[in-house]
Amino acid sequence: MRAMIDKTQQTPEQNPRADGIAARLRAFDVLDLVLEQGKTLEEAFDAAQRGKTGKQGPHSDRDSAHARMMVLTVLRRLGQIDALLNRFLTRKPSGKGRAALTLLRLGAGQILFMETPPHAAGSTALAVADKRNLAGFKGLVNAVLRKVAAAAQSVQTQDAARLNMPDWLWKACADAYGKPVARELGVAHLVEAPLDLTVKGDDASAWVEKLGGALLPTGSVRLWNAGDVRKLPGYRDGAWWVQDAAAALPVKLLIGAMDNPGSGHVGDLCAAPGGKTAQLAAAGYTVTSVDNSAPRLDRLRENLERLSLKAKVVQADALSWKPDELLDGLLLDAPCSATGTVRRHPDLPWRKGGWDRDKLTALQKSLLLHSVQLVKPGAPLVYATCSLLPEEGEEVVEAAMAEDPTLVLDPVGADELTYLPEASREGGLVRTLPSFWQQRSGNRRGGMDGFFIARFRRGV
Repeated sequence: MRAMIDKTQQTPEQNPRADGIAARLRAFDVLDLVLEQGKTLEEAFDAAQRGKTGKQGPHSDRDSAHARMMVLTVLRRLGQIDALLNRFLTRKPSGKGRAALTLLRLGAGQILFMETPPHAAGSTALAVADKRNLAGFKGLVNAVLRKVAAAAQSVQTQDAARLNMPDWLWKACADAYGKPVARELGVAHLVEAPLDLTVKGDDASAWVEKLGGALLPTGSVRLWNAGDVRKLPGYRDGAWWVQDAAAALPVKLLIGAMDNPGSGHVGDLCAAPGGKTAQLAAAGYTVTSVDNSAPRLDRLRENLERLSLKAKVVQADALSWKPDELLDGLLLDAPCSATGTVRRHPDLPWRKGGWDRDKLTALQKSLLLHSVQLVKPGAPLVYATCSLLPEEGEEVVEAAMAEDPTLVLDPVGADELTYLPEASREGGLVRTLPSFWQQRSGNRRGGMDGFFIARFRRGV
């Protein structure tokens, strides 16, 4: 007599009728919000969590984690998934068929990249179709997913680095850095970003031991598979904050140019959620943090309170804000396309709508021209964007300097970037790429965000 299977101990793939449906329903809803409605990944998960989709989502932490993993996998591998699906779809889906395409993408992602048994991916996809009013597409979904499973081995021959970068992003990166570097960026985007921490005091090495991480040359502590950051030692005590290693560089380069290190009044424009404000406050500066978003400033205040750090927080438009007295230094982390953060936000290249590039670069130039008027003559100003696109970096700098002679470039010397020499660019500019620090001497590093940084001093 065969032993009965205890379904309460099975994984969602082994027992898809347990909690597998709930997780897949949430994953489907989130993907629909991102790919069809243009929501950010954060907005989509928040809507699903709060029930704003109008549909019941999963209730367990396990469901939520499983849903997130499926969504991230589909978005990181969307180019490969679509290339395979297009072999089996006779015409481009439209209308309600777009929702069926989302369901196919979800099922294919599980089969191709998550080692989900085809029968589990297929049966749960049909269950989701029933619950999301897609019953009329069940035959199509079932037939196509069977073909995907049969052709699964073909993904090994796909050009993953190229396929998973949309044409617009591939062209922009290839034009800016050449095709070999663009391919390196594509490879970097396929890997989940590690968690980097900036330690408040001088005991980063001690926290490496406590957290089981690695100390980066920049001084950041890097963790892999960290889990819920709020449950890590030191979080509640305010010993550190989350900040990508590249994101910590603008403040380092600003502090390096201050006349009196650790002393003076410094501004942080477009400051939320506050990692750079925390760096400046922890270094001893009087800081004024300016942002126009009330919710993001609430988060900044919460972070400062947890870290026991102080700053003057101002809700205002950075284009019109002025300090009571000219500042000793200023950091402008300008709004941008965020193309340097695709590892953390794999939805970004695929969302509908995008942004008005001309409007965005005009705003960046205006902010830079305004910022130089806020600092004392001779004081340093750092302009930064987490973008891979030269039009948001080098081209903004060139245009702003041509318009205002008081904006004087203060080149970042090689001696200031001994820990990251590959980031040095002509003229003393700085650019990091996600492909930096992928590996070193056979050991994994995990890359970094893409940033552009330029440092200036106000001339007379």
